[in-house]
Amino acid sequence: MAKKSKAEERRARAAALREEQRKKERRNKALKVAGASVAGAAVLGLLGTAIFMELRSRNIDGVAEYTIDEYNHVATGERVDYEQSPPVGGQHWSSWQNCGVYPEPVMPEFGVHSLEHGAVWITYDPELPQDEVDALEGFYNPGDYLLITPYEGDMDAPIVASSWGRQITAESADDENLARYVQMYERGTDVPEPGAACSGAVQETAPQVEAQIAAQGEEAEALEEADSDEEGSDSDNQDTDAGDGDAAEDTEEESR
Repeated sequence: MAKKSKAEERRARAAALREEQRKKERRNKALKVAGASVAGAAVLGLLGTAIFMELRSRNIDGVAEYTIDEYNHVATGERVDYEQSPPVGGQHWSSWQNCGVYPEPVMPEFGVHSLEHGAVWITYDPELPQDEVDALEGFYNPGDYLLITPYEGDMDAPIVASSWGRQITAESADDENLARYVQMYERGTDVPEPGAACSGAVQETAPQVEAQIAAQGEEAEALEEADSDEEGSDSDNQDTDAGDGDAAEDTEEESR
């Protein structure tokens, strides 16, 4: 009877140990689930914040969007008649304007090529006060995909920022929507050539480029005139040779 009692005691202790082990396992599992839930909630919270910030940054007041149907290269020097002023995309020249700050306007056909690479082009009225110009130029840091230039064409406001297919206007450089626009679309990825360079190409301003194009045109005209004079001279020589031949034939006939 005593042996049976001891065996029962051993079985009871073993059952108690197993029950304690199961309780520990349940507690550990509960702790893991709770930890995972907290971590998941934290991740979801961060994700929700990121999504909220993204949506808020995209919800910029005053952004106009345009469809760009054609954006092939045209011969350098061939001017493009853009639908928007300043342009937001379209046909352009084969080189791009280097990103940076310029004291004079740049050629739109080069600027549009920069937009194609993901740049934002901030243009301003040449009569804009200098403190406003300084503030706009402060947007640029070396390496940024930003063009900041005066603009002599028609604009709907003193300041206009353009990216590929989009545009926003501002009355002053401290406009919050302008800053958000630049932050959102600088180095844009929804462009025909995302990630392409915005340096290593054209550094000249519009007056310099126009002077170069005019000089090349004058040189081409001079070459054409020289070729024309040479052709005329060759024609005169041929007529003279023909006349000499006729005279020789007449002399020969007289001698007969």
